[in-house]
Amino acid sequence: MEKQFWVYIISNGKNGTLYIGVTSDLARRVHEHKTHLVAGFSSKYSLDKLIYCEQYPSIHEAIAREKQLKTWRRQWKLELIEKTNPNWYDLSKDMLV
Repeated sequence: MEKQFWVYIISNGKNGTLYIGVTSDLARRVHEHKTHLVAGFSSKYSLDKLIYCEQYPSIHEAIAREKQLKTWRRQWKLELIEKTNPNWYDLSKDMLV
């Protein structure tokens, strides 16, 4: 199986603080956010809800997308999230962690 890469957005609630990241192991990374294993921005703001993710076949594509999303206006990010997850459901609840 080929390695996959993920661009993801986590939040602390609907219309709350957003964090955009990239990882090759989405389940592990979400677990780190939920348990605050890594000190930093997501721990400080209690960002523990996976509200959006996109999968990519290469790290280069994933990083390029992450950088693109980080330059977007907040409203564009909210529209992206709400297009696929209008209720801001925590997508990690469907993951086997």
